[in-house]
Amino acid sequence: MVVRQESAERADRIFHALADATRREIVALTLAGEYSVSDLARRFPMSFAAVQKHVAVLEQAGLVTKERQGREQRVRGSADSLREAHRLLDQLADVWRGRIDRIGAILADPDPDPDPDPDPDTHPHPHPVADAGAHFDPRDGKEHCHDRDRRSEES
Repeated sequence: MVVRQESAERADRIFHALADATRREIVALTLAGEYSVSDLARRFPMSFAAVQKHVAVLEQAGLVTKERQGREQRVRGSADSLREAHRLLDQLADVWRGRIDRIGAILADPDPDPDPDPDPDTHPHPHPVADAGAHFDPRDGKEHCHDRDRRSEES
């Protein structure tokens, strides 16, 4: 899976915005209907300025849009951005399902390595199970292994 830098930065903004419970509630409210920032501020036990900041984070992530109508700023949720977040989560789930399948295949194999390497430290990953320590980075769309990276830094 290839993820462009721009897409990765957008994913970071979306997931950062959704990491906060207040912002998730604002998104849910504004997907159901349009609210003024003042209406939203009355619903939460915080200052108007704090709600404005939450709305600004959501707007930067593309999860809501603001439109001035007279003296009010009207906020509306964006279902397209939530669909994009869902798509990104599906991609991560596919990566993890693949890892689980690989681990299952390794565990099911009664003789995974008939001729074991006498010096396993000479190879960063002597066995595919070591790949389970890798992580997926949505910013570059690749899996990375901290153990291998750490070993090469120590050399």
